[in-house]
Amino acid sequence: MRPILPKIEGGRVQGLLQLIEDGIHLVVAALLVLLAGLLTVGVVHDVIRSIQGPYREETVVLSALDNGLVLFIVAELLHTVRLTIRNQTLDAEPFLVVGLIAGIRKVLIVTAEAEKSFRWNVEGIELLILAGLILVMATATYVWVWRRSTRPGDYFPLQEARRPPPPAPSPTPGRGS
Repeated sequence: MRPILPKIEGGRVQGLLQLIEDGIHLVVAALLVLLAGLLTVGVVHDVIRSIQGPYREETVVLSALDNGLVLFIVAELLHTVRLTIRNQTLDAEPFLVVGLIAGIRKVLIVTAEAEKSFRWNVEGIELLILAGLILVMATATYVWVWRRSTRPGDYFPLQEARRPPPPAPSPTPGRGS
């Protein structure tokens, strides 16, 4: 039976695939930078437009907070792409952080919108689910960080491989020689 992948001679195919993967990561990073720039311009434009005309404080604050948290999510995703390129591995922690930010963002928006007409039937259930989701993601993040700190070699094998080996213990002369 023939192997599905071509035979890897000297790692050329592996190197080519790594180069393609890194190229995809760079394209994603460039798109995230572009998105961050557009979001920043949009937030500044909305705030300036709100200040110039008749405005409601809660609308300006809610819009700036919402877009600011989305910008923070984009920045965290960009950080994740950078770590993926550097470590050649995908880490779950940044995605948990993005999930936490997104959950908190949604809680803030739901509570701000429901401030005057809160009803347990829709908004209350949504807030309870979001609170549970945030609690689960916070716990998962804590466990992930704790586990990584107790066994660092399991999570970044390429970094461990690049480190120089620890010095060999020096032989001590035996007693009685």
